[in-house]
Amino acid sequence: MWHYRCYGVEALLNLGRKAEAIQYAEASRGLNQSDTVIDRACEDILISSGLYEEAYHRYGLSAAVGNSYVARFRVLAKRYPMKESAQILTDLIGTSPGQEGKWFATAKDLGFFELALDLANQSPCDPKTLTRAARDYVDKEPEFALGSALAALHWLSEGWGYEVTGFDVVEAYDRAMDAASVLGNTEYATAYILQLVELNDSGSAQFIRRSLRGHISSTHSVWNK
Repeated sequence: MWHYRCYGVEALLNLGRKAEAIQYAEASRGLNQSDTVIDRACEDILISSGLYEEAYHRYGLSAAVGNSYVARFRVLAKRYPMKESAQILTDLIGTSPGQEGKWFATAKDLGFFELALDLANQSPCDPKTLTRAARDYVDKEPEFALGSALAALHWLSEGWGYEVTGFDVVEAYDRAMDAASVLGNTEYATAYILQLVELNDSGSAQFIRRSLRGHISSTHSVWNK
């Protein structure tokens, strides 16, 4: 068990036998053993030897843990200050294929707005997170705000979201139209939303129609279904 073998690693380190300490730690992997804890131990050994690049690629990405995706990024950025933020984020995204949308908030917080939108449209992203981003950036980054709000409506139409209500649909719609108004392209936003629900007859799309019926002034038949 790693609970005991970690002392063996420590003993080898005290003897100055770092390579053997890593080998001993690696040999400790197995059922019910935490790979993350072992990775962190090995990472620390390499960093203590000044081997930052090897530590980063072999263990750093898997050893970076936190209670959120943003927290994971911050842990890694703190341990490797010589690394560019964009590179760290790209590498972290690569560790979770199929879950790229979960890195949306991290990219947004770092100011990588184009990347954030790419992530939001690549795989499911929490609609409420997208709507909040649209609300917060409607004046500073209206294109990003519009893209975020439209992505929120897209994932809502696909049935994504936790405890979603009609208010969430209306909020996403309003934030999309706010951003579109700033950009002067409300016709585009309206057409996109109409197409979104016209091409999808799922229960989620019908929910969007019901939520927006009466809220928007449109004679389009789709809102009367």
